Amino acid sequence: MAPNNPQDWRTSTPGVWLFGSGTTQGGPTVDYTHYRSLKVEKNEGILILSMNRPETGNIIDGPFHTELEHIWLDIAQDREVRVVVFTGIGEDFCAGADLSFVESLSSNRSQLDAVMREAAQLIRNMLKVPQPIIAAVNGDALSLGVTMVLFCDVIVAAENANLADTHVKYGIVAGDGGAVIWPLLIGMAKAKEFLMTGRPISGADAERIGLINYAVPTAQVMGKATELARELAGGPVKAVQGTKRSLNRALTQRVDLILDTSLSLESETLWELGKNA
Repeated sequence: MAPNNPQDWRTSTPGVWLFGSGTTQGGPTVDYTHYRSLKVEKNEGILILSMNRPETGNIIDGPFHTELEHIWLDIAQDREVRVVVFTGIGEDFCAGADLSFVESLSSNRSQLDAVMREAAQLIRNMLKVPQPIIAAVNGDALSLGVTMVLFCDVIVAAENANLADTHVKYGIVAGDGGAVIWPLLIGMAKAKEFLMTGRPISGADAERIGLINYAVPTAQVMGKATELARELAGGPVKAVQGTKRSLNRALTQRVDLILDTSLSLESETLWELGKNA
């Protein structure tokens, strides 16, 4: 039962207890300066994580993929952070994978296996972040880009942004998490339609069917995401993080059930493409 006065549980001063850590804020600051494709800014407990390859549409190559796997573990242990806002710099949130990177995987088995292991860990690392993650989808989010969006806790997208898992359009199984998360958000029938066709959906329509939380004009995306971040950052941290942890139990179980199989099938189709090239 919740207390009669929620303010009694509110903690908005330094020294707040982070769920499951056994420690308080004010510990060592995490160093993010070694990241090259990711930009990190922190202010009043809110961390803004920006994919920073605007000249490419924030497409993901090998080194960037590795950074996306590692960054979530750093954020999870950052005691200065209460909420994360995840966005992209430029016109796109993330336009998917670098095709030359994908082609290189189809002819190098050891590299392909390593990247598939990394892809599985990327999703699992996102789920290990105790702080709420808000996606601020400023533009198109494709393939792994949209998968990362949908694994965030709250999603704000531009009304005209295209959201699509386009793996099948390239002859590849949608294996990097789409089979886990789309059915949870919009049901199996709609998930099968979008994942088996690779068809895009606009931010406005994504809000209408429950795939995302909010669709707003592009210029208002960061403003809305920041508003939500401030609300969460000002809340009772132990309660917020504990609620997220409880809700994520079912999601983590689905990841354990599905993700490794779907990535194995993706790997098989990628390898076949290389053999038939």
